[in-house]
Amino acid sequence: MKLFVMLSLLLVFLFSGSCLQGSSFDARLQSIVKPYRFSIAVWELKNLPREIGQGFSGKPAEDDNEARIVSEYFTSIKRIRTLQSEIGAASAGNGQNALAPLEEELNRLQEQETALSAKVERIIEKQVRDTLARQGIFNPVIRLRVSFPAVNFKLEKLPDLLVISSRYRIESIREITLKPGLILEEKEDIEASIDELGVSSLVTGIGGIATYPTLVGNEASLQSAIETVTHEWLHQYLAFKPLGFRYLLDLAGVSRNYEIATMNETLAGMVSKELGSLVYEKYYSEYENDTHQTPEPDFDFNLEMREIRKKVDEYLARDQIGAAEQFMEEKRQYLASRGYYIRKLNQAYFAFHGTYADSPAFISPIGLELKELRNRSSSLKDFLNTAAAMTSRQDLKDSLQ
Repeated sequence: MKLFVMLSLLLVFLFSGSCLQGSSFDARLQSIVKPYRFSIAVWELKNLPREIGQGFSGKPAEDDNEARIVSEYFTSIKRIRTLQSEIGAASAGNGQNALAPLEEELNRLQEQETALSAKVERIIEKQVRDTLARQGIFNPVIRLRVSFPAVNFKLEKLPDLLVISSRYRIESIREITLKPGLILEEKEDIEASIDELGVSSLVTGIGGIATYPTLVGNEASLQSAIETVTHEWLHQYLAFKPLGFRYLLDLAGVSRNYEIATMNETLAGMVSKELGSLVYEKYYSEYENDTHQTPEPDFDFNLEMREIRKKVDEYLARDQIGAAEQFMEEKRQYLASRGYYIRKLNQAYFAFHGTYADSPAFISPIGLELKELRNRSSSLKDFLNTAAAMTSRQDLKDSLQ
């Protein structure tokens, strides 16, 4: 129990946007974001005791229809999003007569969502835990078949994330959680005020936060939610390993290391996708077998984004900051003309998305190196443990020699 509490307190400190105090920049930054900050400490204090209490209450009774319940829950989530769009369109146009039945259905589905969310959380937690056990992944501390940290998450509306990068190179220097539900004008006001400090900023959405319990967005698809649960659990697992601990030091601003951050996020992303697929295929393939084939686009967005990133890096290497920013804005408009809308394309955008191997903005060879390590590993557990023990990019290179 002490380890649970220590981890939670550590995550509260690190993921609440903490940074080294005393600088003029930090003081001005905090004055800008103070009205908008999301307090993870408050959220933890509200949810952690309840989750611990549920842990002592024993295992919930199993239901033969667990997979169907979860599948129908996420189908309802999708329908809720559709209804909200339809209600917005009807309110803005001439569809006033259609509002009543739409709002009635929306209210019914939202009540159903609230009533089922806790049960859905427990079901998915058990399925992920069982899948980890089948892979021989139990805990990062001792060699006993004891699950730790416990898989535990909450489906809620997620806060936004403020990402701040230097203008002179693509590297995240601050990340601060902001209240959920900020409107566009508020996001742009925050960004404009922070950019005046001589940095590049972006307020962006996220899929989850490795608090305890993990925060997972309640508007995601089923497969995305499963992957997010496993991804954020892996961050908790890795916090007790050399690689993850160094990532925590990076997040806290104690020892910045962008390569360590990239290795950590890429490892978590690769393992979570593999685990998520195993969970989905075992429990949900018969309920959500989507055979619809998306046609191949005539425009390669991923390739275009990587080429943009390479060109931006070239500009920044020559200290042509203005040219790099003008180039990114021109490319943002070009992407919009091809049907890919990005609200703001800047250094902070690439700093955030560039640490995820499955992101179009990812150009680091670290992703290829970790994929090669996975191909050489005898099992998913072996791959995870080998990479988690690393303390630097050089360790990764050496492992492939």
